[in-house]
Amino acid sequence: MGTPNSSVSSLLLVVVTVVGLLRMAEMKTYWGDVHVLKELKNGLDPNSVNPGSCLSSWDFGVDPCDSLFSERFTCGFRCDVTVGGVSRVTELTLDSAGYTGSLGSASWNLPFLQTLDLSNNFFSGPIPESFGNLTRLSRLGLSSNSLSGEIPASIGSLSSLEELYLDNNNLQGAIPGSFNGLFNLKRLEIQSNKLSGGFPELGSLKNLYFLDASNNAISGYLPATLPPCLVQFSMRNNTLQGTIPQSFKILNSLQVLDLSQNKLSDSVPYFLFTHPSLQQLTLSANYFTSVQSPSNLDLQSELIAIDLSDNQLQGFLPPFLALMPKLSALSLENNKFTGMIPTQYALKTVLPGTGVAPFARLFLGGNYLFGPIPAPLMQLKPGTANVRLADNCLFRCPISFFFCQGGDQKSLVECRSFSPVIP
Repeated sequence: MGTPNSSVSSLLLVVVTVVGLLRMAEMKTYWGDVHVLKELKNGLDPNSVNPGSCLSSWDFGVDPCDSLFSERFTCGFRCDVTVGGVSRVTELTLDSAGYTGSLGSASWNLPFLQTLDLSNNFFSGPIPESFGNLTRLSRLGLSSNSLSGEIPASIGSLSSLEELYLDNNNLQGAIPGSFNGLFNLKRLEIQSNKLSGGFPELGSLKNLYFLDASNNAISGYLPATLPPCLVQFSMRNNTLQGTIPQSFKILNSLQVLDLSQNKLSDSVPYFLFTHPSLQQLTLSANYFTSVQSPSNLDLQSELIAIDLSDNQLQGFLPPFLALMPKLSALSLENNKFTGMIPTQYALKTVLPGTGVAPFARLFLGGNYLFGPIPAPLMQLKPGTANVRLADNCLFRCPISFFFCQGGDQKSLVECRSFSPVIP
């Protein structure tokens, strides 16, 4: 038989337990969601939770969803779904608040979460594997943090994901092949990390229209199969090699292609100049040696800007580039082009035909062009077009002409050592 004190203690324990159960039953927020919110806050550096920030108002002495937008929980999440009489967290947004800590301190079991944006903070450590629990997530934003390690394969199981932002971190390793499971993905930003290895085939992502993997260490060849709905594709500043695959010509929605600062070689393929939708083509700082000319010179191209600078392009300037009706910006600088400047280039700059866009920017410097400057260019007034002809073999291009400024012409010795036919 227990003592009176033990009986009182047991009774108190029962009362506390019952009160706790009743309180849980009355909670508006599902207890598991509250647990994740607590773990997230407890895992942060308290010094980074400044007074007035969202997290500083998170006071778990009250029910989060029931107190949302009060003085106790001012912001940071939403509770838009009720299941079994309790509210579930559907949105968690803590961007641009300067928080420091690890995301791995939370279990991330939030099955009703649709938006998670923790961008522009100082979160460090790896991306938790438990993000794979966020099965209804449509937007995941982790941009501009200090996250490291590899991208977990579990991200590929988020089949409802439409937007994925992992850019501007310190992520390493290969891009997971499991990304092929992101069937609803529309936008993928993984630029400015330390990702390496080959780029996976993502042709199964039928809804992906924006893909930026620039500023990484991705190697190998361009994938033969890409998402068919791509509008913008950028892999600038990687170590890609080889050629541009023929499959690029069937990307009928592509408007922007940036493959600059890689190790691509051989010819710039003709089909990029006759592409039905391409508007901006940037292939600078590669190892291309020639430009393929389209067989049909009646170009209906949509291209507005072409940058082929800093390659190894040889031969004469391609005449067809001056026939492209919408092309207004052309850079062929720092290659090995020779011969005379075609009259068509000058006419398009000064006197374009009806319905033809003039060259507002024409950069031909750093080549081995020679001969007289086309007469129409001599009529060009400063401020009408940005033309650069410096560092060629144009000995009749005095510095008094604004388009000859920016550097001297090459020496006669250098010009004739490149080609004896240069006068």
